[in-house]
Amino acid sequence: MDASELKGRKLGRVLTKLGVVTREQVHEAIAVQKGRTQKVKVGQILIELGYCNQKDVDRALAGQAGMDYVDLSGIELDPQTVGAIPADNAKAYQCVPIEYNPSNRQLKIALKSPDNFQAVDDLRLLMGAKVEAVVASADQVDALIAKHYARDESMQDVVSALASDAKLAELGSHSDQSIDLDAVLEAADDNQVIKLLNLVLLQAIRDRASDIHFEPFENEFKMRYRIDGVLYEMVPPPKHLGTSITSRIKVMAGLDIAERRLPQDGRIELKVGGNPVDLRVAVLPTIYGESVVMRVLDRGNVELSLDRVGFREDDLKLFRSLIHKPNGIVIVTGPRQAGCT
Repeated sequence: MDASELKGRKLGRVLTKLGVVTREQVHEAIAVQKGRTQKVKVGQILIELGYCNQKDVDRALAGQAGMDYVDLSGIELDPQTVGAIPADNAKAYQCVPIEYNPSNRQLKIALKSPDNFQAVDDLRLLMGAKVEAVVASADQVDALIAKHYARDESMQDVVSALASDAKLAELGSHSDQSIDLDAVLEAADDNQVIKLLNLVLLQAIRDRASDIHFEPFENEFKMRYRIDGVLYEMVPPPKHLGTSITSRIKVMAGLDIAERRLPQDGRIELKVGGNPVDLRVAVLPTIYGESVVMRVLDRGNVELSLDRVGFREDDLKLFRSLIHKPNGIVIVTGPRQAGCT
């Protein structure tokens, strides 16, 4: 049933229209409500009587407000959609972005409550976007906020702590010629630097990034990761932390931290959730400092079964018949570093 047909009706009538409860059950709930000294909503009484569940009531409340109700179980949000709303706004307004089109700035958000009109109006003004709101269960919205924004908050906390570190600020103000190598090593072993870098690597691996970029510019230091060919920016640390972060990466990759004028290549081996992950590290000197690119090779994501590499059923059958022939050759092609070998 279309949500517009339910807008403005009483909750009991909406639940009846949706086929969740009968009119007799609604009347029973109203009678129970009248007999109570403390005011309890009809929806809650219907749940207590076992005639419906919280999801049914949430769906009815959404219909009452003329809004659609969506089930967010199993939904996967891409980083671009998550980044459409900053973490503090998502938590303040108790909402989560579920669709975002940057070309026309069309944003769809899921709310915990259909009464949260302030969120729609505020986000429309804050972001200059066309905001469409739907309703989802509170548990699902809370779970998505915790999943996608908890890391942003902790990374922001670490960046803030690093920004106030006087020693790191002093190190970042030196020229390449005057840097004390002992100070560089000490900064690379700083607990907050290690924590920040671990968070960056963990987030990129969990989001299935193929590359992680650490790029120094004249007035800033950017951290970005590539997913399906698109670069997404992480919380940027202050410019003066670039040397400490780059030095930590070089220590992990077994590179020479004293060498800052020649390119270097290295490798880092990690375990994330028990899965082995290889990071191929390339360091390149630039006019504003050393730029680092990490290629992420998650061996835990490698599928060796022919059934799971994307063959259509008829092509798989043909391929299986061909590889059992006594002679012939199979040529695997692709661009450089595409993993053909």
